[in-house]
Amino acid sequence: MTLVEAIEQRRSVRGFLDRPVPEATLQQIFELAGRAPSNCNVQPWKVYVASGSLRDQLRDAMTERVRQGVPKNPDYEYRGDFVGEYRKRQVECAVAMYSEMGITREDREGREYAVLRNYRFFDAPHMAFVGMDRSFGTTVAVDVGMYAQTLMLAMTAFGVGSCPMGTMRDYPDLVRDAFGIEEDIGILFGIAFGYEDPEVPANRTRTSRDPVAANVQIRERAAR
Repeated sequence: MTLVEAIEQRRSVRGFLDRPVPEATLQQIFELAGRAPSNCNVQPWKVYVASGSLRDQLRDAMTERVRQGVPKNPDYEYRGDFVGEYRKRQVECAVAMYSEMGITREDREGREYAVLRNYRFFDAPHMAFVGMDRSFGTTVAVDVGMYAQTLMLAMTAFGVGSCPMGTMRDYPDLVRDAFGIEEDIGILFGIAFGYEDPEVPANRTRTSRDPVAANVQIRERAAR
């Protein structure tokens, strides 16, 4: 697969087969991801992959907290108050996915089910929790984001589906306990990954992208 093909084929997968990715393949994928750029090559990303029984333990613990209404305690504040064009794209994405799942705006039970699917990792055999040292700020968080994109493109090249998930920042204490992580590491987000289950309705979701001119300016002279 070429880089162009990997970029075009990568998308968020929200339903996986019960089939783990072979260890040798995982090693190749994470070695490639480690080639991502970072400021002064500090390589700030910390990645914790839960598989097997540990995956089950974290999945069940998170799902139970959500069902009980336990308050979230993220390491980093999330601002999801999108407005204007950003809100429009957010709504379009939600409508596309819920339509494929057969969930209407009035279907409260269906929407609650969709939310819980996040904390059940979409049945993925692996969940990667991505973090960095708390001493770093947003500039270094950008480096972690570049690592995540490189990681997901590498997964795509090996036929592995993935889904970046902000909800995996909600209960970082569970992740720290599971992996024995020191308090100075903050959890930013998670990436569910494995082999896609084509029978899951949500996996039929497709989203659009704006034309280049909507977000990119290429100039030879100053505007003024």
